This record gives sequence, structure tokens and C-alpha cells, in this order.
Amino acid sequence: MDAPPDRDRDEQGRARNARPRDGLGRPLPHGAPGVERVPDDLVLPPAESLVEAQRRLDLGEPFQAHEVLEGTWKAAPEPERELWRGLAQVAVGLTHLARGNSAGAVALLERGGARVGAYAADPPHGVDAAGLAAFARGLAARVAADPATPVPPPPRLRG
Repeated sequence: MDAPPDRDRDEQGRARNARPRDGLGRPLPHGAPGVERVPDDLVLPPAESLVEAQRRLDLGEPFQAHEVLEGTWKAAPEPERELWRGLAQVAVGLTHLARGNSAGAVALLERGGARVGAYAADPPHGVDAAGLAAFARGLAARVAADPATPVPPPPRLRG
């Protein structure tokens, strides 16, 4: 079956959403100004990934930070893969919180905090694993106790 002609597709024929998005990853109307999108195939080296993800967090774009970290996670060597997965989960937990989904925020912050915390003794690439794990777990506990907890200032990815 042929794809509808108005769908944006990649080279493999998979549907892409060409609509602009806000900093939380929500689609905006066609023609509306959106945030700079992270390319679907972006894979940055760890140091660059941390810089770009931090920039996105500082801009209030945790969804975009997640996209940056996800590319690095999927390309990371096995010993680091869970660190990058955890970092991406913390960013998506912040996205859920900003979108008002407290249950999703708690779940992702707890999972991400646990994964990142596993690297606290010997964190690669200068990641503040202990600080990020404490941030994520503490925020998850606050949101679980009070779903109206506001989004805090972004955490620092590096110590």
C-alpha cells in the first residue's frame, strides 16, 4: 500500500513528523515557530553530547536533551550504555514533569536516577553521576508526595 502523499518520510520510507515542536516535544501547527529539532540520526561523541544536552536543559528543552542523549546511549559501548540510558530517562522525566504528567515523571526519574547512580563510584566523561542520581531520586520523591511540584532549575550533567 502506498503512503499518503502528504506524509514526510525518511529514506527507508518510515513516517516522520515534519511539524515543528515546542521545547517539550509537543507538535505545533504547521508553520508555527518551534525549537531547533534534534536530527533523528544524531550521534555525538560523549563530551559533545553532554554539552549539547546541557544546553538544551538550560534552554528549558528537556525533550530535546533526551533526544541528544538517546543517540549517544544507542551508540555507547556496553560498559557505558546504562549511564546514557539513565541520563536520557532523567531528561524525559523532566519532560513529563513539565507536561504535567507526574506519574510518568516519578517513574522515569526513579529509573534514570537508579541507572545513573550505578556509575557514582567511577563516572565516565566527568558525569556527576552521584549528584544527578540524588537530584533525580529527590525530585521523584517530591513529585510523588506533591504532584504539583514545579519543574526545578536543570541539573548539571557534569561535576
